[in-house]
Amino acid sequence: MATMESLIGLVNRIQRACTVLGDYGGGEAALPTLWEALPSVVVVGGQSSGKSSVLESIVGRDFLPRGSGIVTRRPLVLQLQKTEQGPQDYAEFLHLPKKRFTDFSMVRKEIQDETDRLTGKSKQISPVPIHLSIYSPNVVNLTLIDLPGLTKVAVEGQPESIVQDIENMVRSYVEKPNCIILAITPANQDVATSDAIKIAREVDPSGERTFGVLTKLDLMDRGTNALDVLEGRSYRLQHPWVGTVNRSQADINKNVNMIAARQREREFFATSPDYGRLTSKMGSEYLAKLLSKHLESAIKSRIPGIALLINRSIDELEAELDHLGRPVPIDAGAQLYTILELCRIFDQIFKEHLDGGRPGGDRIYGVFDHQLPAALRKLPLDRHLSLQNVRKVVSEADGYQPHLIAPEQAYRRLIEGALNYFRGPAEASVDAVHFILKELVRRSIGETQELRRFPTLQAEIATATTEALERFREDSKKTTLRMVEMESSYLTLDFFRKLPLKMEMEVNPSGSSADRYTEGNYHRIGSNVSSYVKMVSETLKNTIPKAVVHCQVRKAKRCLLDHLYIQVGKKEGKQLSELLDENPALMERRQQRAKRLELYKSARDEIDSVSWSR
Repeated sequence: MATMESLIGLVNRIQRACTVLGDYGGGEAALPTLWEALPSVVVVGGQSSGKSSVLESIVGRDFLPRGSGIVTRRPLVLQLQKTEQGPQDYAEFLHLPKKRFTDFSMVRKEIQDETDRLTGKSKQISPVPIHLSIYSPNVVNLTLIDLPGLTKVAVEGQPESIVQDIENMVRSYVEKPNCIILAITPANQDVATSDAIKIAREVDPSGERTFGVLTKLDLMDRGTNALDVLEGRSYRLQHPWVGTVNRSQADINKNVNMIAARQREREFFATSPDYGRLTSKMGSEYLAKLLSKHLESAIKSRIPGIALLINRSIDELEAELDHLGRPVPIDAGAQLYTILELCRIFDQIFKEHLDGGRPGGDRIYGVFDHQLPAALRKLPLDRHLSLQNVRKVVSEADGYQPHLIAPEQAYRRLIEGALNYFRGPAEASVDAVHFILKELVRRSIGETQELRRFPTLQAEIATATTEALERFREDSKKTTLRMVEMESSYLTLDFFRKLPLKMEMEVNPSGSSADRYTEGNYHRIGSNVSSYVKMVSETLKNTIPKAVVHCQVRKAKRCLLDHLYIQVGKKEGKQLSELLDENPALMERRQQRAKRLELYKSARDEIDSVSWSR
């Protein structure tokens, strides 16, 4: 049979583990965090309503800062853990792990110092909680969250928004459906004006989650009592109101301990003519037991939902850990295998870009199909083969002795000059493909999920591929330029054999040297050269892409990482480890997810054991 202690103790253990991992309130995942799924008690009240006294009475220790005005300036998540008799009571803070406080006056000082650390010694507030665990055989297993007291006006040193800021902070806790609201109201105040009851009624109109606590019953005017409130006639809640008697400021000044204060509280109710018949259901001790009993009931009803959340969270965490990758092996051989496998995955993604499995490779075809032909069409051949330039080249080529039949030297000079323009488009095609390959490498590195863990290896691959692509570019540039030079070095004889030489004789049958320099003759020479250059242009339009693909694209597919493989093979164990030096943020994320997964699995096992024993 699952006991109250086992159920609430289970929730406390899970909540403490969540606290250590930071898995509380406003998690990253779309699902609510495990912390938010677990019931907890939030203490709400106006300033000086007696919240601190109620908490200290439940704990049985004097440990909270006191003073006038706003004292609680950060949420205090207080986890009580019932221990076996023997060791003395002690407290631990989340921000001071493994440090035990047995002097509770030092607990008070640490709460104040930790508050000041974020807010300064002003009256500002902060939503960042302080986490405190108290271990004692005299407490019940319980998680209580103490919030700054609600206020109506800002005092000196506080921003005008302080009233709304505190209310927003309180609402962020009490609006959660698993939150149990402990609404603190002083008995010497009209319950209709209670800040705590007002906000509780807005977020929990049915009153199912609200417990009303009436403090300072001993300070009511003589001849008056709070029976109408305590018996539910003035303001009814689903759960009974509980009255408490706090320590007076004089008691605090005299260091009256909590044991004596509890005894005086019991005597007050036992001897009171007004509240005597309610003695068994009054006081801070009864309040603690009432909250524990309700928590047990709330936990039992929520176990199926909590188990479902845990199982879904485990699935998500395992999937994320698979995505993040498992820890890096220590063995040098395994590290080398890991590096080569990561390189292989990157290389495969890069090839998919080139072969069409992923986008990007089509841009290379665009260079050959659009960019290169457009560049060839824009060459300034018309200017080079203008009548004026042809006349000039022919005249210069003839020198002191004019040509006899056809100006062969002029033809060669005009053709060589025209073909020289083809160097630009050839080099531009090489560079364009080079930049596309570089972009595909960069994209492939980013798309290799497994590489994200290892920024050093990423950088090594980026450097190695950049160097390889530069080598491929230089080779491709030499090859394409050599193809252009080859066209200039040896002209296609058949083309000129087919030229209608007889037309020249018809135009100039006498062979007079004067007639050889007519405008029509120059025009025909330019036309012949233009036809030859166009023929070469068509050839280069087909052969330049072949050279570029052979020297750059094909080599990139086949041996992009060959040099890196050689270098990696020479590395020692320490150097291999450096390549697998993970991104610290990812390492931290994996460690956190692994710890959280361990927590959730442990919580699942505990919940399963409790469920079977119910």
